[in-house]
Amino acid sequence: GDLDKVVNLLLSLSGRLARVESTLGSLGPHAATENKVALREKQRLLVAQLEDAKELKEHVGRREELVGAMVARYLPAEHLQDYQHFIKMKSALITEQRELEEKIKLGQEQLRCLRESL
Repeated sequence: GDLDKVVNLLLSLSGRLARVESTLGSLGPHAATENKVALREKQRLLVAQLEDAKELKEHVGRREELVGAMVARYLPAEHLQDYQHFIKMKSALITEQRELEEKIKLGQEQLRCLRESL
């Protein structure tokens, strides 16, 4: 459960950071200084939160290794391989699911903009 939460946190923070950086990049030279300052502050906070989330993921990873070592004592090799595969795939599938959800949101937003422009 912690792995799910940390992966979702990392994906959420990196997505938000990408949007802020994209907005910063799209601001013209005549954009209000207040907007630029606010976006740069938000970017700084998101970068700090992302670093904290990475440390949290490392902590969960270390704990996962300890749990894996304990599980290895009690499971036969075949079941241990299944367990290890499950853990690896779970993280990858969470990431993939989140990316697909973001693509769906983007597609819906583009569709909404197209409808409004017609």
